[in-house]
Amino acid sequence: MTNSTPALALSIAGSEATGGAGAQADLKTFEELGTYGIIALTCIVSFDPKNNWDHRFVPVAPNVIADQLEAIEAAYAGQLDTVKLGMMGTPDTIATVAAGLENQEWKNVVLDPVLICKGQEPGAALDTDEALKAKLLPKATFVTPNQFEAEILSGIKVSSIEDLERSAKIIHEKSGAAVLAKGGVRLAGPDAVDVFTDGTTTEVLATPKIGEVSVSGAGCSLAAAITAELAKGESPLQAAKNAKAFVTSAIEHRLSAATPFDAVFQGGARLVG
Repeated sequence: MTNSTPALALSIAGSEATGGAGAQADLKTFEELGTYGIIALTCIVSFDPKNNWDHRFVPVAPNVIADQLEAIEAAYAGQLDTVKLGMMGTPDTIATVAAGLENQEWKNVVLDPVLICKGQEPGAALDTDEALKAKLLPKATFVTPNQFEAEILSGIKVSSIEDLERSAKIIHEKSGAAVLAKGGVRLAGPDAVDVFTDGTTTEVLATPKIGEVSVSGAGCSLAAAITAELAKGESPLQAAKNAKAFVTSAIEHRLSAATPFDAVFQGGARLVG
């Protein structure tokens, strides 16, 4: 690869219409970090302003997802080895993506484990989460759970930094992947705290909180930033550190709209760089 050729980064994720999260956030992040961004869409998500901004969700047909992956893998054969897995939404989508990933070797598979079941009640949400744990988690080389997802994947309650560290280690033991467990603003204290572990090194990454409310797109952008940094050759720990700095700046320069939540601005670091 010459200096004029960017690293390639693929995101398999959903579209989020307001631009704050999902595939839109991933592409912006990839571009800001100097990688060539590629997207395969799994679903279309739009908030409903007439229903308390709840999610409206439309899955992309499995054959269309498979077609996208076939085209991407054929177009960049021998060049593309880094992928981020974002919003899936259905067991069929997860099965299609898992099968598509089998068509080539991947050096980096970053799983942002978007879990949607808030309890253990049977139904589509639980089926989707179980499919993700069974079919995508074993393929991951790096996992980025938030507090809720860390609890579900580790099986322990996370209410402190110590809990977050323990959950990260359990998830690593289950998956073999590097883990960045995200406490963010949800844990008490003055800092937004995340915990990295790869089974050898465990490190707490902390920055002062910017407000006390989560910002739309922060999790997507963090995982996408890790993906971009890995594609460029950074180690997992350094990728996590670089991504946290990137997202901290994106949160600091957040965008407000008529929505009840703010959105990160991925160009924040550029404004002060």
